[in-house]
Amino acid sequence: MIFIENDWLKVDIVRHGAEVRKVTHKKNKLDYMWTGDEAYWGRVSPVLFPIVGRLKEDHYQLDGQTYKMSQHGFLRDVEFDVAEQTSTTVSFVFESQGRFIHVYPYEFKATIRYRLMEDSLMVQWQILNENKEEMYFSIGAHPAFRVPLVETETIEDYHLNLTPATNKNVMEYELKNSLIYEKGTANELSTIQLTSSLFAHDALIYSNIDKVGLVSNQSGHGVEVLFEGFPFVGVWSKYKETDGTIAPFVCIEPWYGIADTYDTKGNLKEKFGVNKLGTAETFQVKYTMMFK
Repeated sequence: MIFIENDWLKVDIVRHGAEVRKVTHKKNKLDYMWTGDEAYWGRVSPVLFPIVGRLKEDHYQLDGQTYKMSQHGFLRDVEFDVAEQTSTTVSFVFESQGRFIHVYPYEFKATIRYRLMEDSLMVQWQILNENKEEMYFSIGAHPAFRVPLVETETIEDYHLNLTPATNKNVMEYELKNSLIYEKGTANELSTIQLTSSLFAHDALIYSNIDKVGLVSNQSGHGVEVLFEGFPFVGVWSKYKETDGTIAPFVCIEPWYGIADTYDTKGNLKEKFGVNKLGTAETFQVKYTMMFK
């Protein structure tokens, strides 16, 4: 386990997937991250790469070859090396070195950096293309936040606030059998109240959102995830059909990429939302989680 901390927060991170496992607020004594209980969902904040979501029939084509890949890719399950660390920052590095060539025919170097700033944790991703040709990929975050945060509260005491990007149309999408369908323009983004049935039809997915807040109506505690410039965001919790309840967490997921559309032809180079990176170029983005 790797630890970073400041006067506000202590963060526990594991080398497996460079995954944040715990965020403890020193001043209000609250733990903000989901516990990873496998009875609901065994992960806490995996990094999704080189795909986000599911591929149609779990495979894609590239340059005449067919490759099979499971949901969200493989980076969440590799062991990262710690490249550098201070009391408030840590950088993790993973180089592919041919280990995934059977499912993803590109070589890359992934760097994940964490930095504490008062009550916020900044996450930065860098992907270096180590190939002699262009590289196609998606990358996304999947942090799960504990709800409720206070024992006397329920999930119905919490709401979501969505902040749209300036001068851009917000599109709304839905998942059917894990594939994307466009619902149309979201003209009004009002406060979304958490209910047990909110995720009965899987995740809420939008384009052109810059910030999502998850806040208690009672205590005011919660999180804000800021991800200006990210093309997509998903909000999800696991729904239990047998009793109509959701798991005690909500995921806020900034994405550079998205699941396959229902009508995809399967060519990775033509995939909706895919990113293209030139030879020896580096893709770099960041997002921030603020704990209130």
